[in-house]
Amino acid sequence: MTLQITILDGEALNPGDLSWSDLEQLGKLTVYPQSEPNEVVPRAINADAVFTNKVLFTKEVLSQLPKLKYIGIFATGYNVVDLAAARQRGISVTNVPGYSTESVAQLTLAHLLNLTFRLSDHDASVKHGDWSQCPNFCYWNYPLIELSGLTFGIVGYGAIGRRVAQIADVFGMNVLAYTPRADSKTTDHFVHLVDLETLLKQSDVVSLHCPLTAENRGMINTETIALMKPTAFLLNMSRGSLIEEQGLADALNSGHLAGAGLDVLTEEPPKPSNPLFHARNCFFTPHIAWATLAARKRLIQIAVDNFHAFLNGKSQNDVT
Repeated sequence: MTLQITILDGEALNPGDLSWSDLEQLGKLTVYPQSEPNEVVPRAINADAVFTNKVLFTKEVLSQLPKLKYIGIFATGYNVVDLAAARQRGISVTNVPGYSTESVAQLTLAHLLNLTFRLSDHDASVKHGDWSQCPNFCYWNYPLIELSGLTFGIVGYGAIGRRVAQIADVFGMNVLAYTPRADSKTTDHFVHLVDLETLLKQSDVVSLHCPLTAENRGMINTETIALMKPTAFLLNMSRGSLIEEQGLADALNSGHLAGAGLDVLTEEPPKPSNPLFHARNCFFTPHIAWATLAARKRLIQIAVDNFHAFLNGKSQNDVT
């Protein structure tokens, strides 16, 4: 019998520049660009396997899908699936770790370089005609900050955190890292593992690279920002809910923090009323750190490999 495979939100991963052919070889594939919550059960009711990025599989949804045996998540994070309910129903759930490490690290430093040289603002100034009218051969509208010798603090020291640390070291920065794992150690001689309070107090740049958990939700808030230097920058390429957004907006507007570069927000897409949109020195990209062509190709390939392993009775990146 032919396997029924359904992708519920394929457009974000593959807007048309990649191929689903490897999945098509494993069964009858149906691809939906997006799926609203009320469409999930009707669209997945006959599926043996579903693939999702951000579509939620709650206990209630899973209870209505008796045929379902496999959920492939097109992401590293797997909080979109109720894993306890999936285990209870014998549904295998896999994720895709490691596919975007290089791309996320790249955007992290892109945000930092924008903050330290204000690239977007100087570009706008030049196009406005300010350089053409300048009496000197150069000018700058904002302080220009050299990274060498500054301290870069990394919250979350997994694969992405380690890659960011290596790049920061190349820039001549002192690197601190915090991870809640009790058994954590590092072979990177240039990285110093410290507690979170020390990292926040000493860092000129704080960059978040940790998964969202019940324990760290809102970890960057009014109280923890107060520990940071008023000259420090905050970067978040991880999960928006790690930050209490009103607290960050207040700190930026009051000058208690120098700037922020954010690729993620608590609600995505965000409401226009998000307080950070009107905050001082806050710069955004629309959750694109993961989305280079190279990273998305790796994501699809690993997802296919995960499913192929499942079909052969093996376990690969199974999170259940």
